Amino acid sequence: QTAERGRLGDAGKAGDFRTLGGAVQAAGLVDTLKGPGPFTVFAPTDEAFAKIPKATLDGLLADKAALTKVLTYHVVPGKVMAKDVKPGKLKTVEGQELTVSTDMGVMVDQSKVLATDVLASNGVIHAIDTVLMPK
Repeated sequence: QTAERGRLGDAGKAGDFRTLGGAVQAAGLVDTLKGPGPFTVFAPTDEAFAKIPKATLDGLLADKAALTKVLTYHVVPGKVMAKDVKPGKLKTVEGQELTVSTDMGVMVDQSKVLATDVLASNGVIHAIDTVLMPK
């Protein structure tokens, strides 16, 4: 999938990323992700958010600082296309590192990459099946 979908801050308007879009708005990160970038976003699908117990998700959405930490853990500076992914560590905007492995398909921490290279004018989105939680 390589069709450009506007800026990364608009991801919530697209299909499987409505929960992510609402979380980005709740955290006040829309303007950041509409910034010049480039950014790479490992974007949890709505099904990924559905794996989180409702009470936990509601608590996270109500705690702007914790939500910001979780969301920025999904963002890496620069534009990393699927062809450029290799096993190793990627430093996130949040400050910690994600671990990328390619043994059994592409994994980011414990999350499987479902779709790659959804282009935006200021970066790229890779859909993942699990919400990543910083340590």
